Amino acid sequence: MARTSRRVGVVLFQLGGPDTLEAIEPFLYNLFCDPDIIDFPFARIGRKPLAKLISTTRARKVQHHYATIGGGSPIRRFTEQQARALQAELGNLGLDARCFVAMRYWHPFTGEAIERLRAAERDEVVLLPLYPQYSSTTTGSSLNEWRRLFCDDVPVHKVESFYRHGMYLDAVVEKVEEALVRFPVPERAEIVFSAHSVPISVIEKGDPYQRQIEATVELLMERGGWRNHHRLCYQSKVGASKWLQPSLHRTLRAMEAESIREVCIVPVAFVSDHVETLGEINHEARHEAQQLGFTQFEMSAGLNDSPKFISALGQIVLEAMGVTVHRFAPALHSGSGRQVAEPTYAAAAGLD
Repeated sequence: MARTSRRVGVVLFQLGGPDTLEAIEPFLYNLFCDPDIIDFPFARIGRKPLAKLISTTRARKVQHHYATIGGGSPIRRFTEQQARALQAELGNLGLDARCFVAMRYWHPFTGEAIERLRAAERDEVVLLPLYPQYSSTTTGSSLNEWRRLFCDDVPVHKVESFYRHGMYLDAVVEKVEEALVRFPVPERAEIVFSAHSVPISVIEKGDPYQRQIEATVELLMERGGWRNHHRLCYQSKVGASKWLQPSLHRTLRAMEAESIREVCIVPVAFVSDHVETLGEINHEARHEAQQLGFTQFEMSAGLNDSPKFISALGQIVLEAMGVTVHRFAPALHSGSGRQVAEPTYAAAAGLD
């Protein structure tokens, strides 16, 4: 296998989550202090008091969600697992790579990731937000924070979305298939794609999130080849302003009115299990579905560190770097009789 001497740092961005019940309020305060989340006239004056009010109120409302999943968010653990697996994957592909986790609103913060990146003395950096679809409130916010804190003189490549990437779609399809086979008649289950909602005001400013979510659903249905009925809903709304609809709550009630009794929920905007999947969907929505008379409720598992997803991330990183990878059949041998490892970098990429 051709190897490169380019020392690459890959930064995996995520929202982050409180690791204890006591951390919920300061986590929410950090979130609502973000100018990419809360923005209005004279926001510099009013943002922090408003963030304090919202975080105090919201913490009491969501505490039970975290209590039901063990008292804290597992998102850091899952993201660090993804980082370790991706580092190993890139190493197997011949890349001298180190992976770092940068959470937006809780430890390890972006500044902490930058310190570790600098200590590793990398020649170039790939920024990899773990949000398949782009939104100014997620990917945009993470990249803005990076730009505020990082001004080192090294080449930086960034990934802004990967919802159309074939290997990513295959990884999601695999998880949906695993959930569907748990139904007596898989084709009879209704597939409900659930995405994190965002304020309508964000979409009206030109944010592509909604259309990318809708495109993801279409791509997955085509890729999976499922004949099931399906629909899209949104979850995790905060506050009184208008957000993308319909909600997961309203969707379940609409299905009950249509005499649908078997449902498979697919968390379509998330790449790991955390409070929105384990708490809101697999606990709260499951309980509501039971109350409504659903006979079977399944949720497709998070991608987490599934081999298909990690392979997808590896390809996404290489593509961001402008590296072409040729894969050869395992049985192919060199003239010396030594089996040629796969994949190898293309010489055109300048890495031989």
